[in-house]
Amino acid sequence: MRNVAARTWVFAAAAAFAIGPFVAATQQTPTPAETVRAIAPPTRPLPPESASAHIKKFSFIAYGDTRGRQDGTALQYEHGMVVDSMLATIKALDDTDAPVKFILQSGDAVVNGGDAAQWNRSFVDLINRLTSVAGVPYFLAPGNHDVTASADLTAPGRLNGLKNYLSAVGQLIPPDSAPRRLPGYPTFAFGYGNTFVVALDSNIAGDDSQFEWVKQQLAGLDRARYANVIAFFHHPPFSSGPHGGPTVEAPTAALRARYGPLFRAHHVRMTITGHEHLFEHWVERYQEGTEKFRMDHLVTGGGGAPIYTYQGEPSLKDYLSAGAASKVALQHLVKPGVSAGDNPHHYVVVHVDGDDLQVEVIGVDWGRGFAPYRSSKAQLKDGGGVRP
Repeated sequence: MRNVAARTWVFAAAAAFAIGPFVAATQQTPTPAETVRAIAPPTRPLPPESASAHIKKFSFIAYGDTRGRQDGTALQYEHGMVVDSMLATIKALDDTDAPVKFILQSGDAVVNGGDAAQWNRSFVDLINRLTSVAGVPYFLAPGNHDVTASADLTAPGRLNGLKNYLSAVGQLIPPDSAPRRLPGYPTFAFGYGNTFVVALDSNIAGDDSQFEWVKQQLAGLDRARYANVIAFFHHPPFSSGPHGGPTVEAPTAALRARYGPLFRAHHVRMTITGHEHLFEHWVERYQEGTEKFRMDHLVTGGGGAPIYTYQGEPSLKDYLSAGAASKVALQHLVKPGVSAGDNPHHYVVVHVDGDDLQVEVIGVDWGRGFAPYRSSKAQLKDGGGVRP
């Protein structure tokens, strides 16, 4: 009996010895990192740039800041309401002479862009509805929550967020080798009809390579064709929410110092930004000799993120002083409200008709009927009826 027990013990020990390394190896094998799913390409993509040169009438949608409380666990609820409204707007305009041709999102898709689960579970499938159901091209500029606020191109957090961003939008923006893409950056451009759009990463607004690329893109434009030049990015040059007012964040300072003069030199018609979770509208006027120009700055961060409120006027003294030779003047045409109830989730529709632009602000859920201009619409030209 003693011999049987001994043999049994030896067999068990041998088995444990043989299985042990296998179990240990299995336990030590890391779980593969989750990969961000690519957003489906639009079923109605933009034609090649040269093929749309004759088009002078259409619409596009712009909004920003879709990050929400469900990120990583469920679809973004508030963003979902915005998408529902967009789908209805796109459908309503489809049979008109100014259909919606693309959507611009100015950043902060999710709370933590370095977390693949947040993109996969909360954001990607909502955008698939826009690109697959409505069929509309969707362009996203990165926000600080997407790629971090670091200005260091090699920062690990930025690299991780950028990888996830590019995995999500890789089928939506020009490829790395395209003339309308700055290689290695989330910086790109495209042209449709008489309108040229450039997207830049305002988290790195001080970066020389990006600045020179944007400068070259603008300098090389055929302005006989491109009557309207639009820039979209995350941080507003001027705002009155918690990121603005008396605060001047580093990206804002760089945008004012570098891109303000560049945009005036090339007569950029409009900037579209977010970062502030509210709607406001600034008008920048300037002169070249006796010729007068206007640039509209729209802040539209109502895509679903927690609502912000008015915090005070920003200091403009240095900006106006630097632009004195061009007689730069700024008007805060629409101010956000001082309470959250004044600043609903929303998006804007920009209607293009030649060089005439009209903006329509559409509030969702309890914000239906939002009328920041005392109506929901405004013509973007002096003497053309922008009367708040």
